[in-house]
Amino acid sequence: MDYVTLNNGVKMPVAGIGTFLLSPDEAEASCLSALGCGYRLIDTANAYVNEKAVGRAMKKSGLARQEIFLETKLWPTFYSDENAVDDTLERLGTDYIDLMLLHQAGRLLPDRLSSAGESIQGGKGKSHRFIQLYRGSD
Repeated sequence: MDYVTLNNGVKMPVAGIGTFLLSPDEAEASCLSALGCGYRLIDTANAYVNEKAVGRAMKKSGLARQEIFLETKLWPTFYSDENAVDDTLERLGTDYIDLMLLHQAGRLLPDRLSSAGESIQGGKGKSHRFIQLYRGSD
């Protein structure tokens, strides 16, 4: 498996599986299969409505959480929701996210970012880039 090193030192696999347009059942089966074939990056998003299925696949895989690079995205209507990151973690069944992206960040209003940025900076994400807010992995 090839990796790239992000600017905060976190290593990210260059190949993985995406779950866009997959039903929860398809996402779970596809992620489980991909992990079984050696892929270690999973990309999902709240907007895909399959985060719970991704979490189930990670657990069923038998792999340690640290072996899987988990990437998800926050939808713009949740940028200012103080529970958005915790809710995402709960849906995924994990205690951290390796990379959290902002869906449609070009439409970002700085005041809407505060709650999500505070949660990520509070240690719930290992690699994160929220416009002007940045902190390396803890």
